[in-house]
Amino acid sequence: MNREELKELACKTIEENKEKLLSLAKDIENSPELGYKEVETSKKVCNFLNELNISYKDGVALTGVKGKLKDNSSGPNVAILGELDGVICFDSKNANKTTGASHTCGHNLQITAMLGAALGLKLSGVENQLHGNVTFFAVPAEEYIEIEYREKLREEGKINFLAGKQELIYRGELEDVDIAMMMHSLKNCPEPTVAIGETSNGFIGKTIQYLGQAAHAAEAPHDGINALNAAMLGIMGINALRETFKDEDSIRVHPIITKGGDTVNSVPSDVRMESYVRAKNVDAMMSTNKKVDRALIAGGYTMGAKTIINTIPGHLPLKCSKELNYLFRENSLSLLPEDKVIDAGHFAASTDMGDISNLIPSIHPFVGGVSGALHTKDFNVEDFDAACILPAKLMAMTTIDLLYNDAERAKEVIDSYVPTFNNKEDYIKFLESCFERKVEE
Repeated sequence: MNREELKELACKTIEENKEKLLSLAKDIENSPELGYKEVETSKKVCNFLNELNISYKDGVALTGVKGKLKDNSSGPNVAILGELDGVICFDSKNANKTTGASHTCGHNLQITAMLGAALGLKLSGVENQLHGNVTFFAVPAEEYIEIEYREKLREEGKINFLAGKQELIYRGELEDVDIAMMMHSLKNCPEPTVAIGETSNGFIGKTIQYLGQAAHAAEAPHDGINALNAAMLGIMGINALRETFKDEDSIRVHPIITKGGDTVNSVPSDVRMESYVRAKNVDAMMSTNKKVDRALIAGGYTMGAKTIINTIPGHLPLKCSKELNYLFRENSLSLLPEDKVIDAGHFAASTDMGDISNLIPSIHPFVGGVSGALHTKDFNVEDFDAACILPAKLMAMTTIDLLYNDAERAKEVIDSYVPTFNNKEDYIKFLESCFERKVEE
């Protein structure tokens, strides 16, 4: 069979099993779990791979699953990824009422698309005509939330990094992978659409604590040191810096106060904050982080409060492979009208797929079928076919393009890629350098 016939067969196989896939997507949507806690979702992935007779290992980075199309192979290895975790959105109609976990970011659709591609490549029998292998990764903890919980896991030695793909890289689970791809839901786009992503912001994470001196807020405020005022001045300092942010760096700094005091009748003595420092490139991210630290420390210094800043590595900026994007675009145009295949350009949010994209050629396209904004109660799947069956077909088709004819296209994609880090060790060294604790009295 030629390449186009293989692609048609894989797509036909996915279409014939559509109801099975849609049932899985809805099942996962109705039982969301948060990062590094996705025990039941992980089991569902394992069960699905068992039914496909695809060998796998689970418990990867606590809850991840790694399956392989072939038990043994030579040639390039293409990874298709999907994310296991939900985000906290108590207002979502399908949220877990205890934890707030919900799939208002569409990760249930990602997992279904990944497993749909696995189904199409396996049950169609096309694997024997592909040179190389395909890895199917169900990845934990993409959403960068519950930082205190993840830091506790780190202290206990259960993880080394807070984000799932970073942890996979650290554990060597991507050392046998040459190319990676995944999709993400396209907000406010209920119709079948593909938006080709290019870049995204990366970010540094921060927790901040101001320690002052408690006193009676009415009778003796002069005896206290107001930690809340220190925090407010720190935020004002950040806002004063915004005119120094270059437009082309797409910088975003958005702190929140997670604890503002204990009682209204006392001068706040313990105030806590969290923030991200986002930017389009690593240099801007790191230089802005230094500016933000200065502003935060100045707030504490003004009031005489102790300032404690813990900085932790977030996600790296995404940089998609142009050659790989081209293949995905061409396949999209074969299934959709031209006006439904668009450029996403740069997006200001972040994903730990960015970390992978700085090591190996990767793509992160966006696919429609949903209404509403991400991470909100308004997020809703309008067209499950568009949201998870279409991307399953597109990733299977792109994989066939890459591995057909002695993996000629895969080798071209690999050869044209220029990594940010030459190896895993350099990448880990950089991430480790982002961990920093500052204490200013």
